[in-house]
Amino acid sequence: MKLTDFKALTFDCYGTLIDWESGIVNGLVPLTSRVSETLSRDQILEAHARHESTQQRWTPGYRYSDLLAIVYKRLAEEWQVVVTPQECETYGQSVALWPAFEDSAASLAYLKQHYQLVILSNVDNRSFSCSHEKLQVEFDAIYTAEDVGAYKPSDRNFEYMLEHLSMRGINKSDILHTAESMFHDHAPANKHGLTSCWIYRRHEQQGYGATMDPGGTPDYQFRFNSMADLVAAHQAEVGQG
Repeated sequence: MKLTDFKALTFDCYGTLIDWESGIVNGLVPLTSRVSETLSRDQILEAHARHESTQQRWTPGYRYSDLLAIVYKRLAEEWQVVVTPQECETYGQSVALWPAFEDSAASLAYLKQHYQLVILSNVDNRSFSCSHEKLQVEFDAIYTAEDVGAYKPSDRNFEYMLEHLSMRGINKSDILHTAESMFHDHAPANKHGLTSCWIYRRHEQQGYGATMDPGGTPDYQFRFNSMADLVAAHQAEVGQG
């Protein structure tokens, strides 16, 4: 199996192209600075993952910015900090400030020459528009949780994407699903018979950070530690390396 066997790359955005863990930690500083105990980066991210995943199951139709505001409130309760509704809403809007990984824009620009590029993301459309500007590429299709009314790892998100890509003449065998999260992406990709490419951004860290434990390691067919590594591997296949 080669990278050149595929026509479309379907991307998770946050954690893969956008450095959401740094965005989360930075966005939570107004809260974590008031917590009585010192929290490690991973403690913050793991708590966020618990509350985000739970809220996504209970309110799958909520826009991500509104859902994040509730996550902030739940974290404040867990850490025994009093917060205002405005503070919660401010955090809900913080996706606009989350940075892209340094290699994302250049990697996408290269890959655009060889593939259709598709986003499948647990986000609302307005929040994604801010991230889209940072990625500096035109995606061929963008499917968000707001479009679907559900959050990954729900089957609905993948079914929605596959149905719409089929309308565009892109079959399941044409797709390489490219993502960091084992929980949100690779486990459901396995279930839906998609070939997977793991962008292992956390390769130098322990645990799952801002994503839940998938309860086992899903299968994947390619693994790279960065988008730049994916590009280098493609260049090697086509004789540009």
